[in-house]
Amino acid sequence: MQLSAQVSAQTQAGSAAPSAPPVMISLDEAIRRAEINDPTYAGAVASGKTAAYDRGIARSTLLPGVIFHNQALYTQPNGLVNQGGQTGSQAAPIFIANNAVHEYASQAEVTETIGLARIASYQRVDFLAAQAAAEQEIARRGLVATVVNSYYSLLAADQKYTVTERAYDEAQNFDKLTRELEQGREVAHADVLKADLQMQQRSRDRDDARLNAERARLDLAVLLFPDPRTAFALEDGGAQPALPSRGDVEAAAQKNNPQLRSALAAVGASQKEVVAAKAGYLPDVGLAAVYGIDAPQFALSGPLVPGAGQAQNLGYSAAVTLDIPVWDWFATHDRVKQSEIRRQVAVTQLSYTQKRLIAQFDELYSEAVTAHDQLQSLSTSVNTAREGLRLTSLRYKAGESTALEVVDAQNQLTFAESARADGIVRYRMALANLQTLTGTL
Repeated sequence: MQLSAQVSAQTQAGSAAPSAPPVMISLDEAIRRAEINDPTYAGAVASGKTAAYDRGIARSTLLPGVIFHNQALYTQPNGLVNQGGQTGSQAAPIFIANNAVHEYASQAEVTETIGLARIASYQRVDFLAAQAAAEQEIARRGLVATVVNSYYSLLAADQKYTVTERAYDEAQNFDKLTRELEQGREVAHADVLKADLQMQQRSRDRDDARLNAERARLDLAVLLFPDPRTAFALEDGGAQPALPSRGDVEAAAQKNNPQLRSALAAVGASQKEVVAAKAGYLPDVGLAAVYGIDAPQFALSGPLVPGAGQAQNLGYSAAVTLDIPVWDWFATHDRVKQSEIRRQVAVTQLSYTQKRLIAQFDELYSEAVTAHDQLQSLSTSVNTAREGLRLTSLRYKAGESTALEVVDAQNQLTFAESARADGIVRYRMALANLQTLTGTL
């Protein structure tokens, strides 16, 4: 197993030795850590959870509400007496709106409002919760793609750094060879100058590769750790995985696609919004039931009145209301038009999403096929360039080639090795994009 700790050791040279060995990170572990640390994904998760609570809140509006009401009132008497709904006479309150000087209420109240708008609003919130869940999955897959890109970009950067070190060593050896041959008067001083320039360029390339690897390491560390300076090493995936068949990928993409689920949920929510707006033309039915005490005494029964008996304070009442809308200055009409416009936008977005998914699948699979097919070619190019450099170096030692040909062969090998590293990242990213499209990663 090849580890990408070489650049980490270079960038941490001169600093204090770490108290613990580098953390070993696989791709699955990197994804798990990123899901914990990424704020965008955390926001999507929070939105999904709050949408689920919104559904519970909306459902509660369809169910009866129960409260236990308790109240004690005192009103100044006006000097007269009245019956006030009780057997016998009592002091009359000074405010006509009050029933008695002393009034106690202790009642359980059950209320319910039945209307099409409430039902449609709950159904709309249900669709919005489904859309939030789909958007959370979209955010997760986007994060996975980012992690995969950063993960293999770091592996490629480390590999490119290794390539530049090897190229620098070759340039040093060639510089040493030209100087030895110049001392033996076998080559001209121009070869020494060419070799020296090549070595200087390879030194700069190595420094740039080290910087790029350090930058890639920090970019990935920001996703994975609270402290981006945490030392870690990546596990190389080893052999490149095979490309799945087009039919399998297409079937999985059609079956499990969060973008399509989100667009469908948005259309459903917009349709229920139209229904809720049109329900403004319809009446609502209100039901209310009260059981308890509302009397001048906080007791189950009133005082005993000779010849009249004893009043019963504990009882119930019920009410049914029907509110019929008559005129609202076209407010309901305008709300209906607004909701219909938003529904049309959602339908258009769904159509676009469906077409975009078809095109996206074709693009991603074609990219994966091309990247897969080029991997073998890139490996062949590396082997060819390496053999070409070996033969050119032998011919140069034998005086049959020029220093320019050796430098050109070195450049070709370095370019081929760097291209192969980029090709691996390209294929891994193309494969990851297909896996995120189908939800298998």
